[in-house]
Amino acid sequence: MTDSSDAADRRAVEHILGRPLSRTWPKDALAPGSRVTVVRAQDWDGPWQAEFTGTIDAMGAPEPDEPAHALSGELLYWVTFDAPQYDCDGAGPYRKARILGRYLRAETGTH
Repeated sequence: MTDSSDAADRRAVEHILGRPLSRTWPKDALAPGSRVTVVRAQDWDGPWQAEFTGTIDAMGAPEPDEPAHALSGELLYWVTFDAPQYDCDGAGPYRKARILGRYLRAETGTH
């Protein structure tokens, strides 16, 4: 991903959200560049069709999710996928998404 496409992604997301993405990284959050595996939920068939790897993206700092969806203190992370992925409804392929922390497993020996 190039710097210009990262900037274009940021502008597009900020336009959709109607606000700027946070750049203030929470102290205990996974660091940008950290390698992760996106895992499937244990209690339902989602949120992705398969487990896959990716990288925590610095496009926006992790932020709390809406209280109805998040666990106490849970963050939403931007993750860039190693290969495009489809969600549990078959939509996609996506190359990047915001993912709840409960669906991320940090890979050992990385950032």
